[in-house]
Amino acid sequence: RLHAWGDSLQEAFEQCGMAMFGYMTELDYVEIKEVHTVEANADDLMGLLYHFLDELLFLFSVEPFLICKKLVITEFNTEEFRVVCKCYGEEFQIGKHPQGTEVKAITYSAMQIIDQP
Repeated sequence: RLHAWGDSLQEAFEQCGMAMFGYMTELDYVEIKEVHTVEANADDLMGLLYHFLDELLFLFSVEPFLICKKLVITEFNTEEFRVVCKCYGEEFQIGKHPQGTEVKAITYSAMQIIDQP
């Protein structure tokens, strides 16, 4: 399970993505060498978080197997349920990056979004 929070819902989404990458490897070993952009759309907020994390997992799952050290959401629209995020990191390398727990898929199981002031 991933747990994340922030001063805003946008920051909480960024931190949830970072928690997932931190679960897969130790982020102290990751350098910022490249940047990729992901976009996610959904019909509701839970779906948006699901699709956002799924897009990040896809970045890691296909070549160049990007592991992110920093995420910056550049568009966060809770009316149209759309996220655009810049992902800063490098290609995952077995000798350089310690292997954490493999994340095989994103699920709705136990997913909660609590938006409190």
